[in-house]
Amino acid sequence: MKTLPLAGALAFAMGAGIILVESKAMTAQIAGTATRLPVEGQFPSLDGATGWLNSNPLTAADLRGKVVLVDFWTYSCVNWLRTEPYIRAWADKYRDHEFVVIGVHTPEFGFEKNVDNIRWAAKNYDVRYAIAIDSDYGVWHAFDNQYWPAIYLIDAEGRIRYRQFGEGDYDRTEAAIQDLLGEAGMSGFDRSRVAVEGKGVEAAADRDTVQSPETYAGSARGQNFASPGGVAPGGPGDYALPVRLRLNEWAVSGSWNIGREAAVVKAPSGRLAFRFHARDVNLVMGPALPGGAVRFRVRIDGQVPDADGGLDIDKDGSGAIAEQRLYQLIRQKRPIVDRTFEIEFLDPGAELFVFTFG
Repeated sequence: MKTLPLAGALAFAMGAGIILVESKAMTAQIAGTATRLPVEGQFPSLDGATGWLNSNPLTAADLRGKVVLVDFWTYSCVNWLRTEPYIRAWADKYRDHEFVVIGVHTPEFGFEKNVDNIRWAAKNYDVRYAIAIDSDYGVWHAFDNQYWPAIYLIDAEGRIRYRQFGEGDYDRTEAAIQDLLGEAGMSGFDRSRVAVEGKGVEAAADRDTVQSPETYAGSARGQNFASPGGVAPGGPGDYALPVRLRLNEWAVSGSWNIGREAAVVKAPSGRLAFRFHARDVNLVMGPALPGGAVRFRVRIDGQVPDADGGLDIDKDGSGAIAEQRLYQLIRQKRPIVDRTFEIEFLDPGAELFVFTFG
């Protein structure tokens, strides 16, 4: 789960992600159907949205009488991608029972403000419910939200009754949906829980094996960078790989420009190595120039990944960057041990934002 600075919440590290549960009314929420869900405030305004997809603009007044799930997301976030099968399933299951899902797309990176990119993501990830485009963070601030993903449930009287930050607690969230539908007088829906099995990037993380944290490539939030001499000040620089990488260290070689938000490959044969421990290696990246494409090649411990390759590479480890998005590069078979991931860019112009693991 991605987060802005914490405020009023308890954070518990869980592998590569974080599960957050607000201390306020936590006991009541965990109780699910056994305890009436507390009132957490009024439905904030949606007027801060800069546009809408899959729907005409919606307001809190329009939605009175319905149970509303508001889901804050940003399309490159792996934590949101792993929750999306549940959001989609709930939207389909309860749509005939006065239940509405609104996905508030609030961008983490600059490229996620591009409406064409959001449209691509909605189609590619099968987001069929209403999308409020929140590129100026107006809705985010109205909810005083700080997390991707974040779920808020609004009752038929326009009151916030439940919050869930981060992945997990799906049964508890669905129980809360059913409670609020029951309060609103809805009946006839299936009381069992949805059966969901995420595929590809939507598959749940293997939390028992994840020992590598989300790691940003930009200098503003970067950590564990191990190229000798550190980040070159003021722009492009020539880098080298160290003799050895410790777990969760990463480094680059060749000509790179490591800016505040992203690291950009400036010449062919730029390489990056990361010593990791996880089933999955994902990398958010894209071509620095619109419409471009950048070829790359992946190795793991110096070898072709073969059966350990992710969705976005061929059996020989080759792939190409065509969109600004999350790329799944490694999905290992067990046993999971410390290994070294390497990616070489055959063309210049790759823009790298963040590594995530699962």
